[in-house]
Amino acid sequence: EIEIVYSHQATSVLGNEAITYAAELGLASAYTDYSVSGFDDIASVTLNRVIKVTMSTVGAVICVSHTCRDNFILRAKIVPSTVHVIPNAVDPSKFTPDPSKRNNDRVTVVVVSRLVYRKGVDLLVGIIPPICKAFPQVDFLIGGDGKKKLALEEMVERERLQERVRFLGFVPHRSVRDVLVRGHIFLNCSLTESFCIAILEAASTGLFVVSTNVGGVPEVLPPDMILLADPDVDALVKGLSCAISEKMKNIDAFSFHRRMKDMYSWSR
Repeated sequence: EIEIVYSHQATSVLGNEAITYAAELGLASAYTDYSVSGFDDIASVTLNRVIKVTMSTVGAVICVSHTCRDNFILRAKIVPSTVHVIPNAVDPSKFTPDPSKRNNDRVTVVVVSRLVYRKGVDLLVGIIPPICKAFPQVDFLIGGDGKKKLALEEMVERERLQERVRFLGFVPHRSVRDVLVRGHIFLNCSLTESFCIAILEAASTGLFVVSTNVGGVPEVLPPDMILLADPDVDALVKGLSCAISEKMKNIDAFSFHRRMKDMYSWSR
């Protein structure tokens, strides 16, 4: 016998229908939201009107960050006491450090992301050349695929950085840790994020994180594990330069891993 109907993903037709039908059948319902959405483009306006109706009868809503919660309350026009924050987590046993995999004669900046506009690939295109010029010992390792990959490849060709930037293509999730352990710094250039599990995985693997200061990202890691920068090229170049010159010198990968296990393990 069904007692609770659970749904997630605001753009799911089935998910929205399930919450609506639960109310009609007198069943308890719960919903999880993972996204931060806008208010002024046609897609967001349409979606916000939909969830305002479908979520009007939901019993409880879970959001992955306080920023996500505030955004959802405004979008759905829902009673705030109905909306709760439960952050995402990471399986620390799958993201363990292995400093022996790093080339400590070089500094490797790792990017693992879908190579699309929302993930800030245009920013990455602008960041890599000045960093490579300022720091001859720095290389970039980029995992992921997407429509913006060509822009990165063209930049590498134009700037003759083939020896400094390596593309791995699509990386299945089971192999992400094997990429992360090869790096010293993880770079996230996202233009919008409600949480960003990728930086949890990177920190658990012992990497220092440099990220855009957007959405729920400032809530995720303590300040000694991450350097936040505005989502523009100059700010990110400055932040990444600081991480390369100063921050990464005192990083204890295994301490990072233990702290992430305490903060974000699924067992909690």
